[in-house]
Amino acid sequence: MEFQKAKEGAALVLAVTGRLDTLTAPQFEAECAACADAGDTRIVVDLSGLEYISSAGLRSILGAAKKLKSLGGGISFCGLSGIVAEVFTVSGFVKLLPVFPTRQEALAKA
Repeated sequence: MEFQKAKEGAALVLAVTGRLDTLTAPQFEAECAACADAGDTRIVVDLSGLEYISSAGLRSILGAAKKLKSLGGGISFCGLSGIVAEVFTVSGFVKLLPVFPTRQEALAKA
C-alpha cells in the first residue's frame, strides 16, 4: 500500500493505492494517526487507487475515524469503485461514514 498526501484547504487528502487488508491495515491506521498528531484532523481519503479492502481494512478505518472524531475532526472518503464500493455498501459503511463520488465533493464538506 502506498500513500500520497496533499493539503487542500482545511483538509488533508490522503490518496491510498494498493490493498487494504490484514497486512496493510495497521499501516493505514498509523498513517491516519500520524496525520492527526501533526494537526491534520480533517482527512479526505481518496480510494480511487485502492484495489481491495478486507474486514481488517474496515476495522482500521473505524479506528482512524474514532481517533479523528475524539480530536474534533473527521474522516470522509471518495473515489470508491468496483469491489471497494461494493464492500463499503454491503458492510453499511456508506451509511456510517461520509462517502462522496469525487474528491471535490468530499473537500466541499470537509
